[in-house]
Amino acid sequence: MIGLTRQVQGLAVFGNLIGIFMFERLDFVAERYAQLQAEGCSLIEQCDGKEFFTKDRWSKEIGSGITRVLSDGDKIAKGALNFSRVSGNLNEGMSAALGVKAEKYAATGISSIFHGKNPFVPTIHMNVRYFAFDNGMEWFGGGIDLTPVYIDTRQAAAFHQHLRQVCDKYHPGFYPEFKSWADDYFFLKHRNETRGVGGIFFDRQQPGADLDFEGWMAFTTELARLYPVLYSELVNGNADKPYSEKEAEWQKIRWGRYAEFNLVYDRGTKFGLESGGNAESILISLPPDVKWKYQFTPEEGSREEQTQKLLKKGINWIEMG
Repeated sequence: MIGLTRQVQGLAVFGNLIGIFMFERLDFVAERYAQLQAEGCSLIEQCDGKEFFTKDRWSKEIGSGITRVLSDGDKIAKGALNFSRVSGNLNEGMSAALGVKAEKYAATGISSIFHGKNPFVPTIHMNVRYFAFDNGMEWFGGGIDLTPVYIDTRQAAAFHQHLRQVCDKYHPGFYPEFKSWADDYFFLKHRNETRGVGGIFFDRQQPGADLDFEGWMAFTTELARLYPVLYSELVNGNADKPYSEKEAEWQKIRWGRYAEFNLVYDRGTKFGLESGGNAESILISLPPDVKWKYQFTPEEGSREEQTQKLLKKGINWIEMG
């Protein structure tokens, strides 16, 4: 019995050490991600040239965060770049969603979505995140994807080329794997169409042989810094293009599909609401205005139909450009 008691005590001490180490790592990641939020907001404000981000600090039982929103700008209709740091006990729903058997978790990350005013300015999304658990497991996740209202294959090619260049710096297999993952993830099964032209998506990437902890930190940091630069280029190249009422209506229809994905399939939305996160921050990703038309079919030969036909998995956008 004495030996068993010592083993139990030893396990308890080991568990406490894991917990302390877990939160030390989290402190480091959270500080970096909070800095990236501030940097990104500054660049996007310069790009819009009119409006500034609001800064809403929130605090709940599970943690805290900073929600930063820019609305009705000169070039941006609505967007946000949010930071959060949360922790707590894993309930059954959260444990099932994450596929992890553990008692406690801690997580931090930044997430962002921007919807342009002009229909020719694509919607863009970015997220990088870090999870740690009291069983010693930790992982990184994230990605960037592009959802044009009207698909421009040259812009899609340039977007993917930038992402491939970053991925290739860290591992030659990252871009093809993460690009395919994005095609599968950002997919509306009930519509049999992709959300847009994709990008990269990765989840539950544990530090190890391919990339250690410092490597994953560098990779997610570089993606987060690339994000506002990519978006600024897209805004500056498209925000002043003239557009018609028909094109504005198509934008609302496509925004409706975006809302469908975020409310039906997005894991981040589901986890955030399940964990008791800040609902206003979680749902800020939804477009400012949407439209649904029963059995809407684009006119044959139109630009809308051309875009609809390109909402498929497996397209090599770099070659198409």
